[in-house]
Amino acid sequence: MPNVRLALAQTNPTVGDIEGNSEQIFSAVAVAAARGAHLVCFGEMALTGYPIEDLAARPEFLESAEEAVLTLASRLVDEGLGDIAVVVGHPALAPQNTQRESERLSEHDWSIAQNVASVIREGEILGRYAKHHLPNYSVFDEYRNFVPGDELLTFEHLGVRFSTVICEDIWQSGGPVAEISRAKTDVLLVLNGSPFELDKAGRRVELARAIAAQHSCEVVYVNLVGGQDDLVFDGSSFSVSKHGEILVRAKAFAPDITFLDFDAIAKTGRSTETEAATHSQLESVWQALVLGLRDYARKNGFKSVVLGLSGGIDSAVCATLAKDALGAQGVYGVAMPSRYSSQGSLDDAADLAGRLGISIRTESIEPVFKTFQDQLTLTGLAAENLQARIRGMILMGLSNSHGHLTLTTGNKTELAVGYSTIYGDSVGGFAPIKDVPKSMVWDLARWRNAEATAAGEIAPIPENSISKAPSAELRPDQTDQDSLPDYKLLDEILELYINQHLGVSEIQAKGFDGAVVSKIVSLVDGSEWKRRQGAIGPKISGMAFGRDRRLPITNRFKSH
Repeated sequence: MPNVRLALAQTNPTVGDIEGNSEQIFSAVAVAAARGAHLVCFGEMALTGYPIEDLAARPEFLESAEEAVLTLASRLVDEGLGDIAVVVGHPALAPQNTQRESERLSEHDWSIAQNVASVIREGEILGRYAKHHLPNYSVFDEYRNFVPGDELLTFEHLGVRFSTVICEDIWQSGGPVAEISRAKTDVLLVLNGSPFELDKAGRRVELARAIAAQHSCEVVYVNLVGGQDDLVFDGSSFSVSKHGEILVRAKAFAPDITFLDFDAIAKTGRSTETEAATHSQLESVWQALVLGLRDYARKNGFKSVVLGLSGGIDSAVCATLAKDALGAQGVYGVAMPSRYSSQGSLDDAADLAGRLGISIRTESIEPVFKTFQDQLTLTGLAAENLQARIRGMILMGLSNSHGHLTLTTGNKTELAVGYSTIYGDSVGGFAPIKDVPKSMVWDLARWRNAEATAAGEIAPIPENSISKAPSAELRPDQTDQDSLPDYKLLDEILELYINQHLGVSEIQAKGFDGAVVSKIVSLVDGSEWKRRQGAIGPKISGMAFGRDRRLPITNRFKSH
């Protein structure tokens, strides 16, 4: 191949901020050009952010995106960068003949947009590729929003033949991908908006290797990075050779520009760039949670967060994530003791705040609780829930007064079985560990402490918060295991029921006690109404509550 340098530009766009995203793109092209790049490829929908959901149905939005592409093309010429080929993802109005006349689209013929990649050079759009396979599973609703394309885009630049496809197109058989070999493609450019999930990175690489081997071409996989509501895009862009060797790998969880030299590949089989470090699973999860929280706060105008500090493991992990995301100055903790709170829990909360260097204040709920009790004389569970709701009101009052984003600290295990108080400890605008099982919460705490110790820093999470029995402290001598199985056992059953979709009898057949399984399944099924009203949080698994798992609230089917 000729001497051609390609830049993989993974940016962190904000949905709807077309002007700001355009500036990111231009700046990345300028940086890439300064390092000798001849072609710069961006991720899926880098111009508008992704996913755009029903913004795709608004002509004004699509027209603004189209105008921004033309403005970018002109600006590149004006700034002396016109000879660089730029491949950028954005939405576009679908051609009229594909909007209404396709029989396949009769079920959703209100769709007016396509998910496209445009190739810009010398102030013009050389060509445009429209995504063919529109995912309609998990977090994706693209069949609702877009009209599919059906033709591969191939273009030549400096003697190299490039073809362009978008994300899902390489995960499904057929369509334009099948034409890559016939197009005599040297390099396949894949624009991606692929959210982070545990163990997903390896599947991406294997898929790219299969495509490269099948079509005898290099594959360049460029992903977005950043948080968008409950999704986290991890970047981790890469390229593989036709022989399946990883040529370059970009950073994970951070914007990056990585370079691929085709002459070096031809001579040595490798790029001149260095691969990014491999992350452990817990490190990847921690970084995903931090990035998701940071971007949700930043992109929605919050400079600080407030959360309750109980001295327990969940609030300790959430506070540490918040400190890593926003800095100590952006985290405000509140201890809210009741008559049932132990001195040990108060000491653990204060210890945590001291280790993190965050603000903490104490607001006793006892006077308010007494006032409510004098009027309502609640007992049992109602009295326990009242305490949680008073704490929720305190946090929301401080949020309203100071402009903090309120964090709710529930984990996935608790959300699954409804072990939370609606409008109480579930109150908040963002749930950092919503998709993290309780067992993993402890693992993350130990990992984060170990990382700090290895770096010569103070371990952020008190050992007592990790080792003591978890308790809501809403009645004397209460522990979580008074009403729930051991968390390790509970998480194993939840994995089978929620993630693997097994029924009660199937789970029991794997050696679990039938009565315990039935109880857990009943708790999960009966808590859907709570989850539907809960805050969003970063998705890290293949079956997160919310977009992934969608079940009716009113539902009489019982697993057996």
